[in-house]
Amino acid sequence: MTRRDIMRLFRQLLLAIAGLAIAISANAAERLQPFVLASTGTGDVATKVAEVKGKLKGAGFEVVGDYTPYADTTIVIVTSSGLKKAAAQSEFGAYGAVQRVSVTKHNGELQVAYTNPIYMSNAYRMEDELTSTGTALKKALGSKKVYGSKKGLKAKKLRKYHYMFGMPYFDDPSMLAEHKNYKAAVAAVEKGLAAGKSAITKVYRVDIPGKDETVFGVAMKGNKIGKPYQDDEYIMSEIDFKGVRSSAHLPYELVVSGNKVYALSAKFRIAMNFPDLKMMGDNSFMNIMESPGAVEDALEAVAAGN
Repeated sequence: MTRRDIMRLFRQLLLAIAGLAIAISANAAERLQPFVLASTGTGDVATKVAEVKGKLKGAGFEVVGDYTPYADTTIVIVTSSGLKKAAAQSEFGAYGAVQRVSVTKHNGELQVAYTNPIYMSNAYRMEDELTSTGTALKKALGSKKVYGSKKGLKAKKLRKYHYMFGMPYFDDPSMLAEHKNYKAAVAAVEKGLAAGKSAITKVYRVDIPGKDETVFGVAMKGNKIGKPYQDDEYIMSEIDFKGVRSSAHLPYELVVSGNKVYALSAKFRIAMNFPDLKMMGDNSFMNIMESPGAVEDALEAVAAGN
């Protein structure tokens, strides 16, 4: 091999290394959004929900529940063996054991959207970024655009996310109740949900394989008992006001881990899905300032089970 050949190979190697570095840098700098708009069109919600469920099942997802919090909106909740495996590998991974798919009719337009698995996995500090889940959802439902934040958040920042100074992080959950053991904790939550404590009922339940951990999705209908601040429709009327709706924010979760029952603070749970929400003014945190406390009190009643 001549000196010229060696120099040519060396230059090619340098170019390859530079290209790899650029690719890694671009990936690390990617700004993530909480939701993916799959499609828009016309029609009625019920028909589209049935179609969406069929596509999800065909793609290997298990439909574990659906929720209609108010008119013209239904959220379908799914899990899969991959999601449950990823949840089992992560501390408090149960939050990421499901993905939510929304069908919303807004101003005559039918919007199908879903939670962005990569965004959620980073927000929940999971070991697996759920890339394969994102690919499967895109293949099954489509992907027109990601949305939910004007600038988006880098994965590194999302893993340490909180809305502002003094606000909770992912690892600052509300500990709602403590029971004798895991089995007793799950039974207490089931009892509380069946009784409709604080107008909260069960939407779904997913048990994490190989762990004493379970996630429950819950419907919050506080308006029925004169407590709007813990009501899904009331809260969403203040925070979900843009043209493309973020209905897949719902439903809220309870997680049983070991003998304790937890929920993410509403101050974190709302902010992670609506990171651009203002602190004051129209459609702001100020307008729902009583909701985090009201939600926690209501969930505590459910978690107690008695």
